[in-house]
Amino acid sequence: MLEIAVVIPTYNRITSIERTVDSVLNQSLAVNEIIIIDDGSNDGTKELIKTRYPQINYIYQSNKGVSAARNKGVNKTNCNWIGFLDSDDTWEPNKIEKQIEAIKNNPNSLICHTNETWYRNGKILKQQDKHKKYGGHIFSYCLPLCIISPSSVMIHKRIFNEIGLFDEKLLACEDYDMWLRICCKYPVLFIDETLTNKYGGHKDQLSKKYWGIDRFRIIALEKIIKSACLDTEQQNLAIDSLLDKVNIFLKGCEKYGENEYYERFKNIKYQYA
Repeated sequence: MLEIAVVIPTYNRITSIERTVDSVLNQSLAVNEIIIIDDGSNDGTKELIKTRYPQINYIYQSNKGVSAARNKGVNKTNCNWIGFLDSDDTWEPNKIEKQIEAIKNNPNSLICHTNETWYRNGKILKQQDKHKKYGGHIFSYCLPLCIISPSSVMIHKRIFNEIGLFDEKLLACEDYDMWLRICCKYPVLFIDETLTNKYGGHKDQLSKKYWGIDRFRIIALEKIIKSACLDTEQQNLAIDSLLDKVNIFLKGCEKYGENEYYERFKNIKYQYA
C-alpha cells in the first residue's frame, strides 16, 4: 500500500507557506502525513502553523540548512513514499493522484517526478531546452544541471536506506548531488504534465544567496566519481562533465581573481585531465 508523507522544509517563509500547505491539503487524493520542518524561522511561522494547521506535524530545529531539514523529515516518518515540497512552491490539485496512478502502473519504480511551471514576479517563464525533463535511465541528463525539481518528486524510502540522505555539507546544489546518486542506479518515472508550480525571483533563493553555484556541482561530481558506484560509461561521462565545469570555473578565477577553491579545482583538473 502506498503511504505518502509530504516533507516541507521552511525558513522565514511566512508570506508563502500558507499557499504551499493549502496546495497539499487541496489534493484530490489526501496524503497520509504532512511534516513541516521549520529550520529556525523567526518570522511567526510557528504561530501560524500551530494556529491554522493543527493537524500538521510541525517540527522546529535550529538553522541547519535545507538538507538537514529534509533529512529530519525523512527520518520522522514511517510512510514508505515521501514527497518534498519547498515552502514557496505549490502542487496542482491532482498531482498526488497522478503520481499514485503512475506508480501503481509501474510497480518497480522507486522515484517519480513531474513537469512543472515556473513563475517569476507573477509571470510564467519559458524554460530553456537544457531544462527539459526525462524519464528512464537519465544519469547523463543530470550531469549539466538539475533536471529534477525537489518539489515535484516522490521517492520510496528504500532509496534513502540504500544510498543515504541529502548531503548536509553542501550549502547549495544538494539536490543535484542527490539526483546523481539516485540516477546512476535507478530508472526514473516521469509524468510529462505540469503538476508542480515553482516560484522564483525572491531574495532568499539559494541560487542568489551563493556566488559561483557551479562550485557545488563540481564538489558533487568529484564525490560521486570517487564513490566507485558508477559503471565505466557513467564514470567517463561524469569526468568529462567535471572537467568542463572546472575549466569554466578556473577561467572565471583568472578573469575575476582567485578564491578559496582555485587551487583545489586546479588540482582536480590535473588529476582527471
